[in-house]
Amino acid sequence: MPQHHETRILPYTAAQMFDLVAAIDRYPEFLPWCKSAHILSRDGDIIVADLVIGYKLFQEKFTSEVTLDRPRTIAVHYKSGPLSHLSNAWQFTPKGRKSCELAFQVDFDFHSPLLRAAMNVFFDKALTKMVAAFEGRAKALYG
Repeated sequence: MPQHHETRILPYTAAQMFDLVAAIDRYPEFLPWCKSAHILSRDGDIIVADLVIGYKLFQEKFTSEVTLDRPRTIAVHYKSGPLSHLSNAWQFTPKGRKSCELAFQVDFDFHSPLLRAAMNVFFDKALTKMVAAFEGRAKALYG
């Protein structure tokens, strides 16, 4: 089962980074391979959303339940799609007045051995690029 963990110190507040990651409907504007994002429901701090992820001819829809604990954590729990398992979490820890530590972790697995093998080839590179896209979005929004 592929797993990835990444930690970065960023020159943005925990609240700024939380708000950026929590804005799921804005992901297609900056997140590589995100073709669409739709909020299906919102009940307090719980969001159910669909993401369509695609690269060339590959395209899949994922439905997840996202639990928000502003400004500390965002936890993503898989509901349906091509995976057998998905768990992903964001943690935002203040580091001084205008910076924070962003910690991102994900682990997942595909039902299909073919998709699993394809993902293993570029898994770490793709996830590092994804986290960098959030960092780039923060720079564009917050300077």
